[in-house]
Amino acid sequence: MTIQTPISSHPITARWPAARPDTIQLYSFPTPNGVKVSIALEELGLNYEAHRVTLSDADVKSPEFLSLNPNNKIPALIDPNGPGGETVELFESGAILIYLAEKTGKLMPEGAAKYDVLKWLMFQMGGLGPMFGQLGYFVKFAGKDIEDPRPRERYQAEAKRLLAVLEGHLSDREWMAGDYSIADIAIAPWLRQLEAYGIKDMVGWNALTHAPAYLDRFLARPAVQRGLNIPAREG
Repeated sequence: MTIQTPISSHPITARWPAARPDTIQLYSFPTPNGVKVSIALEELGLNYEAHRVTLSDADVKSPEFLSLNPNNKIPALIDPNGPGGETVELFESGAILIYLAEKTGKLMPEGAAKYDVLKWLMFQMGGLGPMFGQLGYFVKFAGKDIEDPRPRERYQAEAKRLLAVLEGHLSDREWMAGDYSIADIAIAPWLRQLEAYGIKDMVGWNALTHAPAYLDRFLARPAVQRGLNIPAREG
């Protein structure tokens, strides 16, 4: 969607002022979904300004942030130089990745190959991220205090199934869909998150071969290493 006012007039700038209102503004935090966008921006070499938006209600449920993302989730982005010179507002990490790829003509091929990238991007958005996140909730966060084992077992089984899909797909290829793409930028940060959630053993990560090697290739990229720390976790 578009807005008709300059970034300097947008309500979000009352809380996160733009030092360079003529460039892309990223509002994010270094979670798996957040770093998708910072990694993409680094890979693409785009100029941008990163604003640290914590996961606290004080930030993501503030009127200022809700003026950009009514769904109160990071990441979100404003591009003052969108198609036709329009200012573009975006939320949802997958939508932002598609936008940046189409804006630059990079990290997503044209023609039929484009849809190979998009199907794996949607695999992450609809499966890998939500299922890993739910398992993390029932292992590391408040859900760990729930005595009923069935929720945890449900998400454990689904996480293992999804990893098996990845392991098989990566058995004869370096990246998810041809060349390195936004599909990889979406998927790999969630594989990295398994360690942070403390669930690598319970999903059988160490018994896999191709998925761990894939994550290592991803993490070896300099732009990935930069993007993983943007914006900095501590202000």
